[in-house]
Amino acid sequence: MAGAAGPATGSGAAGGDGDDSLYPIAVLIDELRNEDVQLRLNSIKKLSTIALALGVERTRTELLPFLTDTIYDEDEVLLALAEQLGNFTGLVGGPDFAHCLLPPLESLATVEETVVRDKAVESLRQISQEHTPVALEAHFVPLVKRLASGDWFTSRTSACGLFSVCYPRASVAVKGEIRQYFRSLCSDDTPMVRRAAASKLGEFAKVLELDSVKSEIVPLFTNLASDEQDSVRLLAVEACVSIAQLLSQEDIEALVMPTLRQAAEDKSWRVRYMVADKFSELQKAVGPKITLNDLIPAFQNLLKDCEAEVRAAAAHKVKELCENLPMEGRETIIMNQILPYIKELVSDTNQHVKSALASVIMGLSTILGKENTIEHLLPLFLAQLKDECPEVRLNIISNLDCVNEVIGIRQLSQSLLPAIVELAEDAKWRVRLAIIEYMPLLAGQLGVEFFDEKLNSLCMAWLVDHVYAIREAATNNLMKLVQKFGTEWAQNTIVPKVLVMANDPNYLHRMTTLFCINALSEACGQEITTKQMLPIVLKMAGDQVANVRFNVAKSLQKIGPILDTDALQEEVKPVLQKLGQDEDMDVKYFAQEAISAMAQRLRKLDFPVKDSEEPSAPGPDKNHFLRPREPGEDTGKAQRDRVARVASEEAVEADQFRGPGAAKGPAYQLHVNTRDTFPQLDTAEIVLFLPKYRLISRI
Repeated sequence: MAGAAGPATGSGAAGGDGDDSLYPIAVLIDELRNEDVQLRLNSIKKLSTIALALGVERTRTELLPFLTDTIYDEDEVLLALAEQLGNFTGLVGGPDFAHCLLPPLESLATVEETVVRDKAVESLRQISQEHTPVALEAHFVPLVKRLASGDWFTSRTSACGLFSVCYPRASVAVKGEIRQYFRSLCSDDTPMVRRAAASKLGEFAKVLELDSVKSEIVPLFTNLASDEQDSVRLLAVEACVSIAQLLSQEDIEALVMPTLRQAAEDKSWRVRYMVADKFSELQKAVGPKITLNDLIPAFQNLLKDCEAEVRAAAAHKVKELCENLPMEGRETIIMNQILPYIKELVSDTNQHVKSALASVIMGLSTILGKENTIEHLLPLFLAQLKDECPEVRLNIISNLDCVNEVIGIRQLSQSLLPAIVELAEDAKWRVRLAIIEYMPLLAGQLGVEFFDEKLNSLCMAWLVDHVYAIREAATNNLMKLVQKFGTEWAQNTIVPKVLVMANDPNYLHRMTTLFCINALSEACGQEITTKQMLPIVLKMAGDQVANVRFNVAKSLQKIGPILDTDALQEEVKPVLQKLGQDEDMDVKYFAQEAISAMAQRLRKLDFPVKDSEEPSAPGPDKNHFLRPREPGEDTGKAQRDRVARVASEEAVEADQFRGPGAAKGPAYQLHVNTRDTFPQLDTAEIVLFLPKYRLISRI
């Protein structure tokens, strides 16, 4: 590809008059031929920029032929090219010239890599909508015919995705030809082509006339559903949903149901799995009458299928099936024809089946009502809460809100506790993490008394877990519990236990105390933070471990906005000054960060300056970028003076706050007044501080 001829570059590409502004475009064009794959990929991603610079005529006559001739490249480059060409219509002159984009996309639709072909087909479908009916028949339909009759299976698979976009606007004669080509692809010798045709069968059926659906699509559906390859048969099940939506009840019964019954009992588990996976869509498509007569018995067989994957897929659909049943007689159908099979799945030998059922079974309580839930479902819930598989217990706990709405959670509370304790102490840390995430939900449903009595100790134990992710989640959990139960509960129950950890011999646990204070301070408010939490944080500033000390500095910066000025000046300031002289570089750095932040806050509190009080002249207009400058007006100088003055004042105040012995920061540090917004800073200020970096060229 490096030696291929491309669009003209150099002075010609720049317009022939030596215009340096187009030099970067010439570089991009040269990179299209570069041996480095990454450079070619970057240039392809900027193809629209190249096309804009070349103009519509040169894009059509030079760039597109070049791209068509150099299609043989790395897959990632071709993928980017296929994506770019889909949005190229405006760059070649509009819809009248959209057909110019077809040759390179046709070549891309025949390559071996599936991802590239799919993206080329997606772009072709997008471009087809911009063709006029005349241009569609003159340029797009012939492309589809060429792809459909190609020698390689790759072109024929790509053609399958294009029939549905060109058929609606074609003439009657051309429609007949299109249907004929699609029929030939459905009976192709290559399984990959038949699979592609089966995947697009439902989509194609939606744009056909009803008579053509009955006379041509249904026979094709029947043949594909009986194909020797199970990968083809399972895709026919998906097409069944679209076809059934187009037909009347009588036609569905006569033309579709025999094939669907056959698929539900197919010898391949993959086909049966697809029937189970699409069961809700099939149920809606065929209607309530056929559901009761045919689909319910088929669903019963799927729930007791010999393959666990099929049973799991069917179990996932139990709730949706029950919800979609007609209201009249729904309870009776569920109790007599569905529930007996559900009871068997509760004790299934496969954990994936039990887990799938546990994720939906709680939803049946809202459908069956209080009495049936207590009598029939509650024993199943209790059995699943004692299941040996953690995922089953987790799925039950995560859906407790459904049962709480119907019967209340007290009926489950005694069985809930052992299940929660086992999950909280599970050897797998991801299981422990999952139960922590559900704890605020459980706390809200169980109430504060039950929580304090049974679950509070668990939440505190997680804070000293050996896995950091658990300790972090436990910290966030405490914050959510405080938001749910209130600050008084936190002050009496949580805060004392957290603060005791500050004396733990393990430095990781002492750091967890700081993390908890960071999370709880905002939820607990100023009084609790100042009286109970702040003294502990200040005491920990003398910790022997540097990691604890620099986290003290970070915590003081975090809780600073909550504290009053007296606490900042009298208690926080001396501690931060001491940390600012620490022998550890990290401690010193974070202490200086906290000092700067607090100095800025104190300045705002002690010297409030409102925008309305600032002089309007001779300073620059806040929107000086949005209006022309007055003669002789130097907004850059005035703005620089103002920024320098503010920076100088803040630097002085920060030094005063640090104290006389604090380490000085690097000379290039600049503290900018946060009241100034970025648009107010003139570009000259950036150049002033970055003298090395100069603008070399521009487009």
